[in-house]
Amino acid sequence: MVNLSQIKDMKVLIVEDQEGLAELLAEEIGESGLQARWTASAEEARPLISSWLPDLVVSDLRLPGADGLELLQQVRAMESPPAFLVITAFGTVTEAVEALKAGADDFLTKPLDLEHFKHRMASILETRKLREEVQGFRRTLKDDHTFYSMYGQSRSMQALFNNIKQVALADGPVLIYGESGTGKELVARAIHGCSERAEKPFQAVNCAGIPENLMESEFFGHAAGAFTGAQKARRGLFQAAESGSLLLDEIAEMPLALQSKLLRILQDGRVRPVGANQEEQVDVRVIAATNQDLEKAVEEGRFRDDLFYRLETFMLRVPPLREREEDVELLSARFLVHYSSKMGKRIQGFREEALELIRRYSFPGNVRELQNAVERAVAFCDEERIAPKHLPARIRENSSCAAVPAAFSPENFFSSGRLQPLSEIEQAYIKHVLKHTGGNKKKAADILGISRRSLYQRLESKDSSEP
Repeated sequence: MVNLSQIKDMKVLIVEDQEGLAELLAEEIGESGLQARWTASAEEARPLISSWLPDLVVSDLRLPGADGLELLQQVRAMESPPAFLVITAFGTVTEAVEALKAGADDFLTKPLDLEHFKHRMASILETRKLREEVQGFRRTLKDDHTFYSMYGQSRSMQALFNNIKQVALADGPVLIYGESGTGKELVARAIHGCSERAEKPFQAVNCAGIPENLMESEFFGHAAGAFTGAQKARRGLFQAAESGSLLLDEIAEMPLALQSKLLRILQDGRVRPVGANQEEQVDVRVIAATNQDLEKAVEEGRFRDDLFYRLETFMLRVPPLREREEDVELLSARFLVHYSSKMGKRIQGFREEALELIRRYSFPGNVRELQNAVERAVAFCDEERIAPKHLPARIRENSSCAAVPAAFSPENFFSSGRLQPLSEIEQAYIKHVLKHTGGNKKKAADILGISRRSLYQRLESKDSSEP
């Protein structure tokens, strides 16, 4: 069953020289929630198509002057042509087939069954809308905001992309800091991909995922007979990453004894496999990542200060998702396209209510949490669009804005007895709301009932008025 709500307000132009039929079709289309106009000839239709930009042209084949097939050919030559539905008399079906070959979406024969006509019209419009949305999603994935499998149009992400390019040109160790789920490994891979080592190996290891008694062998390899079970020599991660890059994720979990050996490698590029008598020279760029405060770890004696200072020469911070609100909706679209394709579904997008919940949620798990939420929503969605019910409960329940407490009152504000200009009262209340939201301008704008742009304009107006 066609869902007319999904195509509401789309435009349909009727080209039909029988005035009674044209008016009847326009009336039926209007009652379906669409916009409709009609004209009696192809010559009158052409300028209207260019100016009004209909989504669908419904045209008779037999018209005075230029016929419907000529109009179709002219429409198909447009940069963004509308859909085209041909109406024909029973005796001209052969011509209608020619119209299909020329690019028409479908044809119907007279006399028209109005219910069948409306169904076909709506189906064509739905297909067009879906195609446009998919093309829009694809443009999103291919635009200038994509950088080595990372996406971001926000100022903070664009700055990160620029910093990655600069750091990649150097060859020293890099420290990547970011909360869990922000994409630190993607940043590491981008550094490797932008560097002269791009064609060489990239190895990644989670320092928290290796038992301490196996770490040294895992990193540096071991000689045959080095310990029970070591029947033959084995290369370590540093040897496997020769001439390339090695990501040491969760580096704060590396034991102190191994930290000293890592520092030695960073200084002279030499490793000694467990049980070996000789050292080996390696050429590896070390990229470390952590979600912990390493300076605090140094103060607490859990991390070597000399290793920290060696790593922080090139330090990159990956912003959490709450600091890049401009990217949330577009990341959601990216994940929707990916998982819809993967699961063989044709989900057209998000309902506005679902998008609003996503916009308001803080995503403590960052991009990874958003990705998992969209994957779940796609898996549970059996409709044309993601609805709130398809989202995880935590997003549905924790996205609403809290009410502002009653600490701000006219009595408190006017206690001085001085009558204040309205602009001062407005600025004081904005400050109060921002304090309540912890500086979160999006939540503040929601509470104030204005757009974020309006909020920024009010704040800028205040700043410019101050001496």
